[in-house]
Amino acid sequence: MPLRRFISPETLLKPFIIVKNMALDGWNEVAKMLGLDEDLYYNPLHKKLSRPVSVILIGAGHRGSIYADFAKKNPGEMKIVGVADPNAYRLQGMAGIHKVPAPNCFESWEDVFKKEKFADAVIIATPDYLHCAPCMKALEKGYDVLLEKPIATTEEECRQILARAKEANRIVGVCHVLRYTPYFRELKQILDAKMIGEVISIQHLEPIEYIHMSHSYVRGQWRNSKTSTPIILAKSSHDADIIRWLVNNPSDMIHCFGNLKWFTAANAPTGSTERCIDGCAVEGTCPYSALQIYYRDRKRLHVFDLPEDKTKWDKAIMKGLKTTNYGRCVYRMDNDQPDHLTLNILFKNGVTAAFSMEAFVSYEGRRTRIMGSTGDIYGDMENFTLTSFRTGKKLTWSMKTDSHGGGDHPMVKDWVQAVGQQNPALLSSTIDVSVESHIMAFAAEKSRLNKTIENIIV
Repeated sequence: MPLRRFISPETLLKPFIIVKNMALDGWNEVAKMLGLDEDLYYNPLHKKLSRPVSVILIGAGHRGSIYADFAKKNPGEMKIVGVADPNAYRLQGMAGIHKVPAPNCFESWEDVFKKEKFADAVIIATPDYLHCAPCMKALEKGYDVLLEKPIATTEEECRQILARAKEANRIVGVCHVLRYTPYFRELKQILDAKMIGEVISIQHLEPIEYIHMSHSYVRGQWRNSKTSTPIILAKSSHDADIIRWLVNNPSDMIHCFGNLKWFTAANAPTGSTERCIDGCAVEGTCPYSALQIYYRDRKRLHVFDLPEDKTKWDKAIMKGLKTTNYGRCVYRMDNDQPDHLTLNILFKNGVTAAFSMEAFVSYEGRRTRIMGSTGDIYGDMENFTLTSFRTGKKLTWSMKTDSHGGGDHPMVKDWVQAVGQQNPALLSSTIDVSVESHIMAFAAEKSRLNKTIENIIV
């Protein structure tokens, strides 16, 4: 029985919990228990490939490593045959994991394309400002592409990539991983099946979480919109995409408010210092203490390229706090990203959506409310409840997954299948729709800066 049939309106007569606190890997077993013969990611177009898709990884950092790990877990579907990264530690580590020969290891993305084409595709997981150039070159050389979001840092570059992809007739997947989370896939099926009638409006909250905000958007590489990209794109392009996907209609107009209210020099506490390790008088009580986050609590350590020997971590972390931005005071950075913003979107079919991005919360995981003509839904990435207006009955769904909602590898799988079969229909999003969600974000930033209502022109 297909899942969308299983959660048909008739089912609402018998409220139940589909699954409680189950890991994503356990879904097939749960489905069997409930009499289902399709798993969450069933796709009739998927098939066994005649050989693994060969891939060059450009950017061996945190996100690149996650995508490349798909090859280790699925060697019959994908094989990493080349890697490029200017960081020698990451380059050698990735090459070792995937047994990439030395001639196919590169210190720069430019060097990759000096060789004749030697793989089917490339994964581009470089810093945001280095997405456009390698993507354009990859398409020119005949590679298919998986591109980390955002597509590019300017609207012009996004449109250039779209035009080049169409001209080259190559497959370009964008890492819209939220589309592959069980939570949003279930919501999408419910909306498509009209289980709450016609969608009227959506309210969507992205709680960044206060430490995540300080790490990535105050101290981290996305702290400044001029050297990276506006936070509405860097962080919330996922959300613009997921709202557009759920509404399933082109956007029309957008309006945005937001600013940097807290992480400024004006709010630096008396006795604070340039670095948390410089004898800061308030370090022991500061919720953003680098010593507490990285050294004592050992959180978000992937930025330090730590040695395998954990006995050496204390010294390596302290060195990072002395020499990198991750040890600096959050009130004394060159950050300019808003720490809160709200935006309103009007779609061409009359649906409205309200989105909020908030740094000052103690939790992560998107919150969603969807209002329909015959029912409503509210959820938090791991749970949702659907209420039918006709019966008053409720349907409750629950599944615990990882920090990205379980969407990373299912997304890579669809892209690998698309490349292996040379069929872009296997992707959940065309490059056209992906670019539209980015244009929505650029229009939102223009609205925020200029205090205007912006038309969205694709």
